[in-house]
Amino acid sequence: MGKIGRNELCPCGSGRKYKHCCLRQQPAGGPVSPMRRLKLSLAAEIDRIRQAAREGRETVLELGVFVLWANRAGDAWLLEVAESDAVQVAAAGEPAEVEIDENPETIAINWSHTFGIRDRRFYLTSYADKRETCLEDAPVKRVHAAVRRIRKKYSAEQLSRVHLDTPPPGQATG
Repeated sequence: MGKIGRNELCPCGSGRKYKHCCLRQQPAGGPVSPMRRLKLSLAAEIDRIRQAAREGRETVLELGVFVLWANRAGDAWLLEVAESDAVQVAAAGEPAEVEIDENPETIAINWSHTFGIRDRRFYLTSYADKRETCLEDAPVKRVHAAVRRIRKKYSAEQLSRVHLDTPPPGQATG
């Protein structure tokens, strides 16, 4: 990876200039790997969406192939667009545990559900028991718009490369 200029857009996908984003998080010892930058950015966005959930603010955030949303009831979810994976990151304003493991090449998230949007409703299907649930208080319109923007931004080939293999249910790599 070449050198990133301070005034260029940050490669983490935040939409901010590098000097106002990941450059600040860079340790004094040297540059941060792209996967580490993504994990730092993802962790920061999870914190932001949890704060919105705690405050009961309906919010939708985008980061690369991820969409994060919170509703007024204090629930928040992390979605991955390529495979339609989902995991809850807050419930009733309280943080929910999310397993995120990384190595220098990948970030692995322990996804609990898949998601779908049909007939202007947000549906989750559990990996554990295949039960489908409709979330009535999801910001469906805004989430759907974010998903469409991401699918427009990345080609089908790029989205297919997000997942390196097909691990067992509940252990998807993203």
